[in-house]
Amino acid sequence: MMAHGAGALIDAAKKWNSIDWIYVRRQVRRLQVRIVQAVQEGRWNKVKALQYLLTRSFYARLLAVKRVTSNKGKNTPGVDGILWHGARAKWRAVYSLHSRGYKPQSLRRIYIAKKNGKKRPLSIPTIKDRAMQALHKLALAPIAETTADRNSYGFREGRSCADAVAAVFNALSKPNSATWVLEGDITGCYDNISHDWLEQNIPMDKTVLGKWLRAGYVENGIMYPTRKGTPQGGIISPTRANMTLDGLEEAVKGAVPRRSRVNFIRYADDFIITGKSKRLLDKHIKATVEAFLAERGLALSPEKTTISYIRDGFTFLGQSFRKHGRVLHITPAKQGVLALTGKLGTLIRTHVSAPMPVLIKKLNQTLRGWAHYHRHVVASEAFNRIDTYVFQQLWRMLRRRHQNKPKGWLIKRYWSATGRKHVFAVSSKTAKGRKQVYQVLRVSSIGIRRHRKIIAEANPYLPKWSKYFWTRRHDKQSTLLAGLSSRETRALAAA
Repeated sequence: MMAHGAGALIDAAKKWNSIDWIYVRRQVRRLQVRIVQAVQEGRWNKVKALQYLLTRSFYARLLAVKRVTSNKGKNTPGVDGILWHGARAKWRAVYSLHSRGYKPQSLRRIYIAKKNGKKRPLSIPTIKDRAMQALHKLALAPIAETTADRNSYGFREGRSCADAVAAVFNALSKPNSATWVLEGDITGCYDNISHDWLEQNIPMDKTVLGKWLRAGYVENGIMYPTRKGTPQGGIISPTRANMTLDGLEEAVKGAVPRRSRVNFIRYADDFIITGKSKRLLDKHIKATVEAFLAERGLALSPEKTTISYIRDGFTFLGQSFRKHGRVLHITPAKQGVLALTGKLGTLIRTHVSAPMPVLIKKLNQTLRGWAHYHRHVVASEAFNRIDTYVFQQLWRMLRRRHQNKPKGWLIKRYWSATGRKHVFAVSSKTAKGRKQVYQVLRVSSIGIRRHRKIIAEANPYLPKWSKYFWTRRHDKQSTLLAGLSSRETRALAAA
């Protein structure tokens, strides 16, 4: 019996490792395409039937397990402390995903720090519940994508913050564009969505949805019920929150005449609305937004919802927007630059005695992510400031580390390994005895590149748009590779 069981486990491991993931994704996408087509035709009974097929598909269950065992949260357990490590555990998990008799466990409540010093609650499901959410999201995402607002960019496949920023530029950059902007902030969006509204309007298995919404959470060993909201930390929660806010753009534009120059741009639960006058936004648009949100159990934050004049500027998604004359300037927000310099300074101080290659890798990871996010706006001045700051902090650290060495010795040791001036680099030998040069990224070398906004009607689940999305992904990858070293480029290509 023991030998037979061991043989079965070995066989399961071989099966998992031999899965053709391209074929699996193709089979799942085939059903998702049919769901989108049924939604466009208004055949909701067929949509429901196709969702039933997809959530019970063996291929969809494979993808769900793969997602939760390969993302950043794969080592974060729920209240049961269970994780799925190894091919055998993953294969067994595939057969554990079924709706009949399914009962989700309570969520594990943790808190993460916010920029304003407050804490954001996160509710962590067990890994099995996360896999079930990933499975049902495969059936819900095609609907959410098809019914989404034209100018909604958060948590949608193929869309990003850069698309939202480009949409704001299109709305405000023209000479006759609107001059007033309402910055909307929803009070606790995820935590306050009405359960009744979700159950009545989210097109998915109502039984499973109700169980997730009322699973409760555990904090400090005490069980608490959940009576409203969709928990942050769940895989399917962003999709449900997006669908809750979909329709807001149509409501806003339908509330005023077209000549009012009203534009709506939303990323997740952050949005802005443009208008030709402050009175229009404050008296008409704001009331429409409040009525729309009230139906869903939500409300605008009185403190954070503001109306700004374009020449005074406003901040959205980490970028500052301000019009000088007829020219709209978009630059990295000062708060973001200060936050980055603080993070870099802390990183250098905490690695003052660490090996240089370790420090350089940490710095490059932080610098590259920030620079690629801001490279689509007027960021040259900010990039130069960051490069200067990094140089100054590294110089101070080295002066303390090598107190008895002259300046010329420091420059020769740390600024000559690449043969280029102003490039901080060190050389080190690898385990195989080869010489390896590690250099700090100069963000100004990444350069500025205008982002091309996604076409509003583009749907990644429809075959006619497949070439368009492939081209965008290829272009994005080429841009990313331009900021990497030759070794990093080869590693990414091999992956």
